[in-house]
Amino acid sequence: MTTIDLSYNQLNGSIPGSFSGLPSLQTLSLQNNFLTGPVPTNVWQNMSFDASAKLNIDLRNNAFSRIEGNLNPPVNVTLRLGGNPVCRNANSLNISLFCGSESGEDDMPNLNSSKMECKSQSCPMGYEYVPASPVPCFCAAPLRIGYRLKSPSFSYFPPYIRPFEEYLTSSLNFSLYQLYIDTYVWEKGPRLRMYLKLFPSVNSIPSNSFNESEVRRIRDIYASWSFSGSDFFGPYELLNFTLLGPYANIDFGSENKGISTGIVVAVVVGGVACAVATSVIITILMKRRYARHHRAVSRKRLSTKASMKIEGVRDFTFKEAALATDNFNSSTQVGQGGYGKVYKGTLSDKTVVAIKRAEEGSLQGQKEFLTEIKLLSRLHHRNLVSLVGYCDEEGEQMLVYEFMPNGTLRDWLSAKAKNTLNFGMRLRIALGSAKGILYLHTEANPPVFHRDIKATNILLDSNLNAKVSDFGLSRLAPVLEEDGTVPDHVSTVVKGTPGYLDPEYFLTHKLTDKSDVYSLGVVFLELLTGMHPIWHGKNIVREVKTAYESGMVLSIIDSRMGWYPAECMERMVSLALSCCNDEPEKRPSMLDVVRQLEYVLKMMPETDSVSSSIELVPLYSGKSLTSSSSYGGTSNEVYVSSLNVTGSDLVSGVIPSISPR
Repeated sequence: MTTIDLSYNQLNGSIPGSFSGLPSLQTLSLQNNFLTGPVPTNVWQNMSFDASAKLNIDLRNNAFSRIEGNLNPPVNVTLRLGGNPVCRNANSLNISLFCGSESGEDDMPNLNSSKMECKSQSCPMGYEYVPASPVPCFCAAPLRIGYRLKSPSFSYFPPYIRPFEEYLTSSLNFSLYQLYIDTYVWEKGPRLRMYLKLFPSVNSIPSNSFNESEVRRIRDIYASWSFSGSDFFGPYELLNFTLLGPYANIDFGSENKGISTGIVVAVVVGGVACAVATSVIITILMKRRYARHHRAVSRKRLSTKASMKIEGVRDFTFKEAALATDNFNSSTQVGQGGYGKVYKGTLSDKTVVAIKRAEEGSLQGQKEFLTEIKLLSRLHHRNLVSLVGYCDEEGEQMLVYEFMPNGTLRDWLSAKAKNTLNFGMRLRIALGSAKGILYLHTEANPPVFHRDIKATNILLDSNLNAKVSDFGLSRLAPVLEEDGTVPDHVSTVVKGTPGYLDPEYFLTHKLTDKSDVYSLGVVFLELLTGMHPIWHGKNIVREVKTAYESGMVLSIIDSRMGWYPAECMERMVSLALSCCNDEPEKRPSMLDVVRQLEYVLKMMPETDSVSSSIELVPLYSGKSLTSSSSYGGTSNEVYVSSLNVTGSDLVSGVIPSISPR
């Protein structure tokens, strides 16, 4: 045996002793796992090398803590240990020769290159060279920080290192070179633990260190969770904030000294301020009460460009919307999102509608409002929510849709939903959703990329037909260039919902039709498992893929579906995972998705009704699902029961009952 490659497999434990008995071994790749224990030097010590023989051992990004034996491999052996705790053991002889840049990635710049060009140990105690400094051989005193991402939306860090560095430095108002990721290691969860070094600016000469107020500012940001929110990187925790060298005498316990000296002044000023504030509040409340009364009686129409150009939809007055919802009574509210609140309303002709009322003064809401009107006024398909009309009066923006009495798909997938969907109905919902998106991609003029496909944006009518909704983040597809070609993407600021977001779109800001395919694939996985896209630090795509490849996919299939044909389930899981492929070019087109779903549906018996109980059908043969079968052929009438399969801990438990939308 010459090559062993077990990298990126989430392996744990220690390196087997049998690896030292492979005299012809040339490559041993175990990087990016959870391996622990010692690094066994007998892997190469028991080998005899001729002049041309070489052995590459890659153990980067594990949790090896020590060296077993003497760390002096022959020149024929290339050993890489970056990203392991053993690299922080300065007492290990020669350890620095094999750790290099402890991020351990070939495609990253060598952040320690400046050290190689500068005289060793020429910095004072507590100072060190700034790895990426624009000033060569710049010595500075770093702040050392232990930091952990508690629930990141990824399982492989290298592609996201640069965005992560930009995220941290922008929150701290730093330049990129001031942050250095010393080490990182994956922990169970998965959680990502890392040790950071923050360096002062090159303009901090002559001290080459942070002043005390800056140290306190940085610590306060980390300790008080003051970073701008990032659903992609998830919540974090501060593990330690180490003060060495010039910072050793800073005492954070003294921050509150002297507060008592201003108490008297604060009380006096506060009393005066309270009196003034009370007067102002009373005045404002009286004015608002009058304004509400005035608007309820008569509202001044605002003739905007949008209202002048929209055709084919009804233009409602504020009074009509207020009457339909009993003056927007809270009992008629059926939903709320970033755009505003959604009410169930009944028009004068008894038509039941959903009225989406924007929050006042929301600039983002205004943009979504204009986008959605323009799009929906010309989009007509049985699997898209129909726009009935809109209200565009001074201070108000409302969209009026057809009412979906069965709420959202996420409502039905909730663990506490009163009723549930069997496999056949879930398959029909998947097909309806795909047809709606296919219409947007291929038949709308111009084509549209939805950009925010998720289970809460798929609504169900009285017959449980799926209808795609919420075009607030939609973008028009690229138009023809002058030479007649069509660009394959739209460059745009990244928007969407974490867990559904195409990784390629996040990294490149290039939105394509395959970005919608990825998001819809996540919805398919929700249909099959009942899981949330991100739940308790787990990612649905990663969890299903791991279970599928290990032949254990039945363990995470939603136990409420009852019985289903084994081949149909296998094809559905395979399709969902192909939609969620990290590489966009390997994902199917939306047309292929529709065709494959139609084929699976034809294989199904006519038992696709909604049920709250599980019907019994013939027992499953016991074979595990694999990815080997093709999409041709016929069903073997083998059925699977999900009744006795333990569900995943990702199953939703948020929505207690189905709320109409």
